[in-house]
Amino acid sequence: MLNTMITDETLQFLRKLAKNNNKDWFEKNKKEFKVREANVKQFFADIMEGLKKTDDIEIMKMFRIYRDVRFSNDKTPYKAHLAGSFSRAGAKLRGGYYIHLKPGESFIAAGFWEPKKDDLLRIRKELELDASPFRKVINEKSFKKVWGDLVGDEVKTAPKGFDREHPDIDLIKKKQYIFVRKFSDKEVLSENFGRTVVDSFVAIRPYFDLMSDILTTDLNGVSLLD
Repeated sequence: MLNTMITDETLQFLRKLAKNNNKDWFEKNKKEFKVREANVKQFFADIMEGLKKTDDIEIMKMFRIYRDVRFSNDKTPYKAHLAGSFSRAGAKLRGGYYIHLKPGESFIAAGFWEPKKDDLLRIRKELELDASPFRKVINEKSFKKVWGDLVGDEVKTAPKGFDREHPDIDLIKKKQYIFVRKFSDKEVLSENFGRTVVDSFVAIRPYFDLMSDILTTDLNGVSLLD
């Protein structure tokens, strides 16, 4: 059941944290943080249960509020958002789901954030060979209505070993293969937000099915899992 709603108090707390991002303030308000964190964690648990009805989800992860500042110029100790991810189970199922809650900047995402080197090469080789199945999936009208266009970091011209004049170089040069859907605060606070998130993640499945097939076979279509 998708009964849990993100509360306005949770977004308000994140706004206050963004303006008071220091240890003294956080420690004084830690009790309230735990309440807001619990609200979001329960929301994520509901999303996981909703996803399990159509997908095999192995792990739900809620990210810590504490920032790793060791290698960052930004030394603020806390994130001004709450986020979670959902990992699909098994070697045959590829792709991941992500939720990011931040006042004015909330979004969900799905796809491949940091593909392993071998996986990235396999995707690029498939697109080099024939990108038409990929384009058919991501350009399907109902899919685009939910997720819009493919996004992600990319190299400037072409990856090493690939022709920069290839007709599908726009896809081949990607380093990430992700889709993002943004939400207003009003949408996040609505009673239908949980259902919208789950339905959006269900809508990404044709893309995940295609990518799972690519990443579990070689260029001849022979399974790599046997």
